[in-house]
Amino acid sequence: MTWKTVFGQLARCALRAMGLLLLLLTSSCAKLEYVRQAAAGQYDLGTRARNIDELVDQRHVDARTRRLLSEVARIKGFGEQNGLTPTKNYRKYVRVDRDFVVWVTSASEPLRFRSKSWGFPLVGSFTYLGWFSQKDAQAYAKEIRSKGWDVDVRGSAAYSTTGYFEDPVLSTMIREGDAAMGSLTNVILHEMTHATFFVRRQSTLNESVANFVGNTLAETYLERTIGPDAKETVAYLASQEQIRRRGEAMREAYRSLDLLYGSTKPKEEKLAIKKELLTKLRANLGFKRPINNATLIQYKTYNSGQDELALLLASCDDSFPRFIRVLKTLETKTWPKDQEKDIGRIILPLVTSNACRAAQ
Repeated sequence: MTWKTVFGQLARCALRAMGLLLLLLTSSCAKLEYVRQAAAGQYDLGTRARNIDELVDQRHVDARTRRLLSEVARIKGFGEQNGLTPTKNYRKYVRVDRDFVVWVTSASEPLRFRSKSWGFPLVGSFTYLGWFSQKDAQAYAKEIRSKGWDVDVRGSAAYSTTGYFEDPVLSTMIREGDAAMGSLTNVILHEMTHATFFVRRQSTLNESVANFVGNTLAETYLERTIGPDAKETVAYLASQEQIRRRGEAMREAYRSLDLLYGSTKPKEEKLAIKKELLTKLRANLGFKRPINNATLIQYKTYNSGQDELALLLASCDDSFPRFIRVLKTLETKTWPKDQEKDIGRIILPLVTSNACRAAQ
């Protein structure tokens, strides 16, 4: 294949990406800038993607990376056995020369947990935007912050195009230390869930389901493939426990502030109490960036309804294919409002109605 043919294919891919994104977004200057950076970022990844099957046999790639990449096909196969949709994703690898592939911007009202959302005609609304440039993300955050919003910008090691493009494995998905295999497994299964299950205008539901599936299946995968006592398994479970404790501290802060915001205290007193609580939380957790309402909402977005999802899985006799089939009935449900936050309220009726029996 000549370089001209390769370039032509890549150019056509980029044009399709630009066309899709232009359809998704309105004509405002801010959203057109978002189109530009998203298309450019997607194009850049496409130009540098390499086939994993070729890389695992090349000695110029370090042994650790080759070993982890050689595991990807088996992880995908495990996900497919558990009801996740087979896709062409994760057949290629891209080395990203930065700590994160995208920076996620989210925003909330300062004295109420109400997220800012961004609506797109074809795929609905989202409570976050991903930027390929940290500088662009911070500039956009500054613009939103100037309008009175609490704004959070966090780095992300992975993202999903939910089936619009072939997602590659990114170097940012491979963390340092013995927990790397479990972390990579979790990310792949999480993103595979997005390609399997997606409800328009319901970010919390989508992310919480993906988080539950990734967390649960990753642990099972490690125990079955390398054993519960392997150092990689032990390291991964320890890292997950640390994440769990941090999440619980975040959720407790959310609950405390939610009560504060609903109280009759004066605005100035609410702001003072909020500042003191979040300053202590940041110090206790060793958080590098400031913590505000948008930060707390993002943690809730990814971790809502976990107990109810566990009950649903148990009602399906721990069968993930049946669990997924039941969840997919929500894709055609008529939703009374966008961005439902109480995911337990959505999942629990599926448990009490014995929905899993019909999914056998």
